[in-house]
Amino acid sequence: MRGERVHLDRGLVRELIASIPSGWTYRARNPAKNLPFGGRHSIFVPMTGAPFLRDLDDVRRWPTLADLHMFHKLAHMSPALHSTAHHIVEPMDIKVSHRHLHITWSSIKHSDKTFMGMTTSGRNAEDVMAMCEILFGAEVMEETPVVTGNCNGNSPLVWDETMLSAMRAFCRRRQPVLCSPFVLGGANTPASVAPSVAQLNAEALSALAYTQVVRRGCPAIYGHYLSTVNMKSGAPMAGTPEISLMNFMIGQMARFYGVPWRSSNLLGGAKTFDAQAGYESAMTMNAVLHAGCNYIWHSAGWNEAGMHCSVAKFVVDAEVCAMGYRMAEGIRWDDFEAGMQAVRDVGPGGHYLGHPHTLENFERAFFMPRLFDNNSIEQWQAEGAQEITARALAHARQLLADYEEPPLDPGIAEALQDFIARRTREIPAVDALNTEH
Repeated sequence: MRGERVHLDRGLVRELIASIPSGWTYRARNPAKNLPFGGRHSIFVPMTGAPFLRDLDDVRRWPTLADLHMFHKLAHMSPALHSTAHHIVEPMDIKVSHRHLHITWSSIKHSDKTFMGMTTSGRNAEDVMAMCEILFGAEVMEETPVVTGNCNGNSPLVWDETMLSAMRAFCRRRQPVLCSPFVLGGANTPASVAPSVAQLNAEALSALAYTQVVRRGCPAIYGHYLSTVNMKSGAPMAGTPEISLMNFMIGQMARFYGVPWRSSNLLGGAKTFDAQAGYESAMTMNAVLHAGCNYIWHSAGWNEAGMHCSVAKFVVDAEVCAMGYRMAEGIRWDDFEAGMQAVRDVGPGGHYLGHPHTLENFERAFFMPRLFDNNSIEQWQAEGAQEITARALAHARQLLADYEEPPLDPGIAEALQDFIARRTREIPAVDALNTEH
């Protein structure tokens, strides 16, 4: 200690982070949706924290708890989204001190995938751990992660008590947290790529080391939220080349340390679901996939620098994640000999449309998007000349119409509701975080 500044010995930090597992299996309440994680295994997770949404009518407004339910249902219905996250949008009709209870219940009730747990305070994180214990049992939580928390550092170089108290609650129960410096390049880091990464690396490693002080061997994830700042206006920007360069550097360092890592995906600063949103999102996804990210957060819905979650963008992003998943799989070689035989069979000037190899492989040969229109302009016009936003909103409505709530053991559901009712009585209903009750 030098005054209020803590200087960590690099040997001690390396010794502590060496005990972080390089991977694990996430337990979902539906065992068929358990997820291997770490190393070459990655998961897509929707965005969280939006104070506004663009709804099924593409109207920007405050979200409600019903809107959060809707997004959890859409995440459940999207195969390429491996998690329902937590507060995809902020339910503004629920008091702040009680939100974590309703957000966690929505994540559990409306999907049987893995989810995230609120870390808005130590007390709130303890409530999440209690709800996870009701759902999975204490023994299961000792064996494998069932939920993920996120703790943001206050860059530059600060970890506050709110985040550390939540981190302790998760680590004591062997549940992983994303140790995430919140980077606004040029504002809370130097206005240069390499020094920014050096700063956030120190911030992330200090938190990762702290997790092992709390409980040696508990899982943890090297995290960060990356944005750069417009040097003219101070506004955060997404999809810039510098963010991609940071991701490439951080991916290499996380592998060097042997720790799974988190980044952000499909980010955009556009105010509507327009071409800017698409280009920025594509730039971000390509970087995080090629950098080998494991926990790929903010993978659906993010727009307006995270100020709103767009229903239209959410369902299109989910399909783009499926495309990214296919690209990351790489080239398939299992049908190579059969394909080459097709070349010999068809010969010069022929076609492959009726060949047995094509008939056997047409469903998996090339990704066929549902929401991107590749028809002729005449067919597109005949079908109503809908642009991507209209098609996406129609698709979202259909997904919600087809949604079936996954079954939850009635005894567990009752126990969770009893817990929420008790904690609602115990915690004062105020628009402030619960840190004491």
